[in-house]
Amino acid sequence: MSLVTLLPFIVLIGAMILMTRSAKKKQQQAVDMRNQMQPGSGVRTIGGMYATVKEVSEDTVLLDAGPGVELLFAKNAIGAVLSDEEYNRIVHGIEHDLKSDVVPDDASSLTETDEPSDDASAASDDKPIDLGKKDVSDDATDETVEAKADEAEPKKTDGESDAK
Repeated sequence: MSLVTLLPFIVLIGAMILMTRSAKKKQQQAVDMRNQMQPGSGVRTIGGMYATVKEVSEDTVLLDAGPGVELLFAKNAIGAVLSDEEYNRIVHGIEHDLKSDVVPDDASSLTETDEPSDDASAASDDKPIDLGKKDVSDDATDETVEAKADEAEPKKTDGESDAK
């Protein structure tokens, strides 16, 4: 056999080895993440439920899902261990104060008491955007409905009468 004949098999085997290595690496990361859970950590289950870890044992996790609601889950059912900021943002709606961290380029010269100029406020006025569609008036709609109704009625010939 020549090298050209064996090359597809070698590439296929190499791809399989790389895929299994990446899958094993992801599994190991998931196991490490689940082992790092501690009471008080915020978690998301694979079903999408957010809760706080109350107790961790070898194979199970006791979760506090709300006042008086404790649920026992298998460790494998934990999809993600969340940071405190992320858990509070999702569950409690507490946002991190971004205003103190980031200053936009166009507002860098403004102070807390300064107002933006009229040019900036005029640009932000709410104006309708033309999407190229024309509104149909009620009269035109009624005419269209009547025209379609006339087309749906069968045409009467001279020999036919209204009463049958």
